[in-house]
Amino acid sequence: MKLSGNTILITGGASGIGLAFAERFLKAGSKVIVCGRREGKLQEATEKFPELITRVCDVTIEAERVALFEWVTSQYPELNVVVNNAGIQQRYNILEANAKEDWSYFSKEITANVEAPIHLAMLFAPYLAKKEDAAIINVTSGLAFTPMAIAPIYSATKAALHSFSVSLRYQLSSTSVKVIEVAPPAVNTDLGGVGLHTFGVPVDEFADGIFKGLEEGKNEIGYGTSEKAMRMSRDEIDEAVKNIYNRVR
Repeated sequence: MKLSGNTILITGGASGIGLAFAERFLKAGSKVIVCGRREGKLQEATEKFPELITRVCDVTIEAERVALFEWVTSQYPELNVVVNNAGIQQRYNILEANAKEDWSYFSKEITANVEAPIHLAMLFAPYLAKKEDAAIINVTSGLAFTPMAIAPIYSATKAALHSFSVSLRYQLSSTSVKVIEVAPPAVNTDLGGVGLHTFGVPVDEFADGIFKGLEEGKNEIGYGTSEKAMRMSRDEIDEAVKNIYNRVR
């Protein structure tokens, strides 16, 4: 994938992995639009990178996803790359969860991690297919392949997005649209809450590794433990899941 001369939309781009990707695309010579649900975080991002274009958008709301598509394609018709990065991670014990009264809390994770990126991909794919060079980048997780038992919905949603990405890649194979899956390992961001991922790889180290994969034209890009997880056998997966559970529960 070429890194320069693009116009790129990144969801969840105000912090963490999304902002690290935005920084690298900007440095490569691309125009970058980031959206997020917190205006304060978007303002912080533009203070750091004034050339960023920002849009407040909660991707868990269908109407806001449609509005985002209409706004971007009308204001920035040269758009040729969409990065589905926004996501939620929640940790809990199913035996202690109150699914009767708190289902909206749990279902929001499904909406953010599965419904939103699939809907956005379906909205943008026909538009991007008219471009000479385009891409949809879906950010999944190493947990799509080796689930973390204390984050069962998160792991399942990322597995679903992985499966969708494979199908989308084949459906768009006759078009100009590349479908790229990025599967992070644990990265030191605030995903799931402040301090939960301090053991993870530094976000800049991870982003540099992913951009090396983009430059090399890879369709599926992991880093460190997630790169290994993407190619594990079933027996290796079972062992990895057990080890992760024993480490973090």
